[in-house]
Amino acid sequence: MHTIGIAARRSGVGIEAIRYYEREGIVPTAARAENGRRVYDDDAIARLRFVRRCRDLGFSIKQVKALLSLSISSTNNCDDANSIGKAHLDDVREKIADLKMLENALIELLANCADGKALCPMLGQLFNE
Repeated sequence: MHTIGIAARRSGVGIEAIRYYEREGIVPTAARAENGRRVYDDDAIARLRFVRRCRDLGFSIKQVKALLSLSISSTNNCDDANSIGKAHLDDVREKIADLKMLENALIELLANCADGKALCPMLGQLFNE
């Protein structure tokens, strides 16, 4: 059994995030040592590591819960996991497209400022549009 600090180091998940994941039911509530401190076994640390990897890839809390559920299921779950992954990939691609539009808009706004005018065209456009 490991303290929350050791679990945090081994899983790569911050202490506050571990507490949050417990409150949200993403990971089971930790056992308590005689001194009242949370303690984690190797399975709990592996689960935290799984959650961290999912979050690093941008999966939502809801998706992480679903993936965790699939990971402990005894049935063939690859199709369901694949569905979740594809939906997330679609979301990521949409965000990338939005960011490209944002980039182009900022490039255009900044191009208006290139000549160093006293009255900044960029600020004027931001007020007028």
